[in-house]
Amino acid sequence: MSDSISDLTARIRSFVAAREWQQYHNPKDMAVAIAAEAGELLQHFVWQQPDQVQRRAEEKREEIASEIADVGILLFEMADLLGMNLGEVMEAKIARNEQRYPADKARGNNLKYNEL
Repeated sequence: MSDSISDLTARIRSFVAAREWQQYHNPKDMAVAIAAEAGELLQHFVWQQPDQVQRRAEEKREEIASEIADVGILLFEMADLLGMNLGEVMEAKIARNEQRYPADKARGNNLKYNEL
């Protein structure tokens, strides 16, 4: 099984097509679904204190992995729906962030790029 972006996107596209779900998957609804699934991921950590987070992540690993997969699948599908190459847009964003957050200035802090 391949885990390349193009192969996973093709598999997601086939899954959706086999169920004739394309009619329901427009950019607005995809964005809403991504936010909903991200909320389900976040729900695993609500009210957890810093010292509880790692233990929670270990105890709920399978459930958290499922929510991460849901978010990822929807992101892959939305990029495909909009005619975007997910790998290319991610690489472009990483390159932009490398410029915005030079390692020598950003290392070890959480300041936003315009505060460095």
